[in-house]
Amino acid sequence: MNIHNHNLNIHYTAPAEIWDKLNELYFEMPFWNGFVNGCPQWYGNDGKLIEVSVEPSGLQFYAKLPQEEWNSWFELFKSRASELLGFQVGEPEDGFEFYIYD
Repeated sequence: MNIHNHNLNIHYTAPAEIWDKLNELYFEMPFWNGFVNGCPQWYGNDGKLIEVSVEPSGLQFYAKLPQEEWNSWFELFKSRASELLGFQVGEPEDGFEFYIYD
């Protein structure tokens, strides 16, 4: 089991329509567990966990999963988010810039 901490280029100042689309995606993602203490959560049993929070640094993920399982899940999330939101979603550390909302 590995610990993963990653941010995505979805800024906390995003408009409601972005958060509505992300909320739909949360439900679609494998192993959805609901909102726990106000934060989206997946897995939540067998020691596995993914939680998301909105931070000034972007949409922040904390996960406790085997590396391959995390890579697969996170790539799916980024791919689906990019489709739904209409811009390339990725990690700022990898050069993905925050989308500027009009």
